[in-house]
Amino acid sequence: MRCHLIDALPQPGGQLTEIYPKKPIYDIPGFPRIDAADLVTRLQAQAAPFQPVYHLGQQVQSVVPRDNDSDGGGFTVKTSAGTTIACRAVIVAAGVGAFGPNRPPLAGIEAFEGKSVFYYITRREDFRGKRVVIAGGGDSAVDWALSLAELAERVLVVHRRPKFRAAPESEARLKALVQDGKVELVVPYQLHGLEGTDGKLSAVVVATLDGQERRLEADALLPFFGLSTALGPIADWGLALQQHQVAVDPVTMASNRPGLFAIGDIATYPGKLKLILTGFAEAAIAARSAYALVHPETPLHFEYSTTSGVPR
Repeated sequence: MRCHLIDALPQPGGQLTEIYPKKPIYDIPGFPRIDAADLVTRLQAQAAPFQPVYHLGQQVQSVVPRDNDSDGGGFTVKTSAGTTIACRAVIVAAGVGAFGPNRPPLAGIEAFEGKSVFYYITRREDFRGKRVVIAGGGDSAVDWALSLAELAERVLVVHRRPKFRAAPESEARLKALVQDGKVELVVPYQLHGLEGTDGKLSAVVVATLDGQERRLEADALLPFFGLSTALGPIADWGLALQQHQVAVDPVTMASNRPGLFAIGDIATYPGKLKLILTGFAEAAIAARSAYALVHPETPLHFEYSTTSGVPR
């Protein structure tokens, strides 16, 4: 079967690439520990022999049934970039849906976004020798504070209270860095304003609940206040939804619309486990189910990879 992969992000990998590239994962078979970005790189290498076609930086807008004529029926998929693909089956692997950052309510923040205010980190080296302000108290804020402390000139963590929501081990490591003078905690403060010109940040202004302000000289602000998610156009495809997830038959991963399958975090069924490991198995099941639609006249002879090998 030929596969076209469409992703609204500029690179494959979803949250693993866009939000947690340096976050370690411990439950991938064969890898006692692997960083999220490395896992995506290896998955792309594993898929490469099958020559998938990537359509990145574009969102699927519509999935329209085709007439069951000489071309086998199926669907016409159209994207926000004007790409049109005729296919026999569609597998929805949209994770938690389209996601974006929860933007802090700071006047004029849009002018700094992508230049000195960043909601995701893709290149850790970009912050070498920089004065970095990190805002938030969850895993992302603490994990990046630990990582950037190794190369930034200065790391300040702004949080509204002294207790963090991160993993206890990570919080302990953060407080050890504070004791060593490598990280400064700015508590209890909240973001209040930005200073700078032409998108270049010079300082972050923070304030307490009673109005006491403090000016933090900075080259970059990293606000980590979680994500807002939405199904986007998927909500209009006529799929049976349960709490913003697509209900599927776990035996086939088929949705209520014939020819449309769902896998990964966006799929739900009784006993569902939200693990990357589960997603791999669901992908294999959906691909096998799709084969019957792509090649209805050709029975699928199941083979193990040690027998079938990969294309040369």
